[in-house]
Amino acid sequence: MLGYVTLGTNDLPRATAFYDALFETIGVGRSMEEENYFVAWSPGQLSPGIAATIPFNKEPATVGNGVMAALLMETPEQVKTLYNKALELGGADEGKPGFRPEEANKGFFAAYFRDLDGNKLNAFCMVE
Repeated sequence: MLGYVTLGTNDLPRATAFYDALFETIGVGRSMEEENYFVAWSPGQLSPGIAATIPFNKEPATVGNGVMAALLMETPEQVKTLYNKALELGGADEGKPGFRPEEANKGFFAAYFRDLDGNKLNAFCMVE
């Protein structure tokens, strides 16, 4: 159902560098861009994606409380790799990789982090 998520930024070059390096870890590159306004990343033209954008109304970008983009990974290793890369790039920890609830040993495996603008993201996979 999800088509794409846009994440506001006040520094598009910084956000673009962060997401270029982050998504490189999972083999995803840019899918669309409009100079000085918008850059999107997606594994394919009809696949869900994420975009960093200067707000259309030209007002400062702010973080929405409770808003989060969740990125579907195939394995717990991919979840860990993406999370670690986000922190390496200057992102902030919002929840270390692991099962939710923590005492589980299968099901929902996730890690949470914030990008350089404070937007919250989640990398997750389902483990049988």
